[in-house]
Amino acid sequence: MQLEARYAMPTYARAPVEFVRGEGARLWDVDGKEYLDFFAGLSVHNAGHCHPRIVAAIHEQAERLGGVSNLYYTEPAMRLCERLARSTLGGKVFLCNSGTEANECAIKLVRKHAHGRGIDAPEIVTLDGAFHGRTLGALAATPGLAREELFGPLPAGFVAVPRDDPAALRAAVGARTAAVMIEPIQGEAGIFPIADEVLLAAREACDSAGALLVLDEVQAGMGRTGSLWAYEQLPVRPDVITAAKALGGGLPVGACATKPELGEVLGQGDHGSTFAGAPVAAAAALAALEVIDDPALLRGVRELGARFMTGLGDLDAVTEVRGRGLMVGVTLSGGLDAGGAAARALDQGLVINVPGPGMLRFLPPLIVGAQEVDAAGVIMARALS
Repeated sequence: MQLEARYAMPTYARAPVEFVRGEGARLWDVDGKEYLDFFAGLSVHNAGHCHPRIVAAIHEQAERLGGVSNLYYTEPAMRLCERLARSTLGGKVFLCNSGTEANECAIKLVRKHAHGRGIDAPEIVTLDGAFHGRTLGALAATPGLAREELFGPLPAGFVAVPRDDPAALRAAVGARTAAVMIEPIQGEAGIFPIADEVLLAAREACDSAGALLVLDEVQAGMGRTGSLWAYEQLPVRPDVITAAKALGGGLPVGACATKPELGEVLGQGDHGSTFAGAPVAAAAALAALEVIDDPALLRGVRELGARFMTGLGDLDAVTEVRGRGLMVGVTLSGGLDAGGAAARALDQGLVINVPGPGMLRFLPPLIVGAQEVDAAGVIMARALS
């Protein structure tokens, strides 16, 4: 804390805990205290902390080759592109290092595609409550954070509509629309699944206007909802999907994947990234995909998620439970301090998150067990009593 106060820019509100070790769904702090981790590094450690298959893949690749840049071939990067293309939309993949970068790639891709259709000033329609990243392009697509007085001038060409109004979405899509960009479940907002009616309106409006549907699965993907990709449980299929967070198994990996017809939109020199697809990170991602893309594991995510949400819904202090699989959010009774509840839970050995006033967010590793889910429920009952 002293080092932070002296040397780190004050951009995070850190809890007064230093974690030094993790295994599975558990963490240990510098004093040896054990915690249940129901935040998973913000949905990064979906396979759990230090999964042996991911650790082995990182170790083996690090001993062999760390990187040579994207001006040369390395097998892990190409294998990862193949694995992602085959498991998503069947087109082509751009690898990067984060969800923000994946969404920046998607923004560039849909804008170039729109220019190819003769649109001089293309627009991207987004939803209120969305979070697509913190670089300027992704920030402009994030209505709640796109503050001109702090970071302006922001890039133009983004139109936000209410997340629960299909008619407003249809009305916003027109001749200048390049894409509609949606998180199938809004994570940073507090876990808000987007209604099927809104998703269907987006798909129909895009098809009518010749625009593209982009699904941001940075947080909702990689098994979090009980299928490898969240859209597999939805009534629509996107044209572009973005992924990151858990994709790298703990290392920074992001990806933008397209349907076949869009695989050649970005050509040589249109985009790039120094560290993207580096062999160690790509090897970790391939191992993470092997662990998570398991029918038994994904079935367990759905079953344990339902069990956990039922338990939370039985608590008097909880007025609403939202989510799918092990991506869960709750709203607390009026007057209850979510920050205080999270602090009490942390003191009792449970790591959770406060996405906004009166709300709590739960993102446990997907390898969590029934006993751990029940133990978390007991701690929450005490923290909210």
